[in-house]
Amino acid sequence: MAMHARTQSTYIKQPVVNPQPAIQPAIKPERKIFTKGEKILFAAFLSIVALFCVMILQTQASIHASSQDIRAIEQQIDETKKQNTDLSIQVSELSKYERVWEKAKELGLKLNDKNVKVVSGQ
Repeated sequence: MAMHARTQSTYIKQPVVNPQPAIQPAIKPERKIFTKGEKILFAAFLSIVALFCVMILQTQASIHASSQDIRAIEQQIDETKKQNTDLSIQVSELSKYERVWEKAKELGLKLNDKNVKVVSGQ
């Protein structure tokens, strides 16, 4: 046992030290939310969308103006048709045989069978 005691006395326990790595703050390069290229692409996309919106609005305005012109022309056509109908009625009333004969009598014209020439239809 004596030997055993000697080994114990020469053995000194050293405190166990957990080696901790030196904590250095991780320096991450500061990354912006959008890169310069992404910003340019985004601006180009917005420009194209705005351009298409303006083109659509211009087309709609043109269509609206054209439809108004069409309505105005249709109204003029209807008025002209009514005028033509009224005028054709007046022509048929004024060209009746009895009316023409009365006008001829008022102007002093007489029916002379010897002066009438018959023209054959072509």
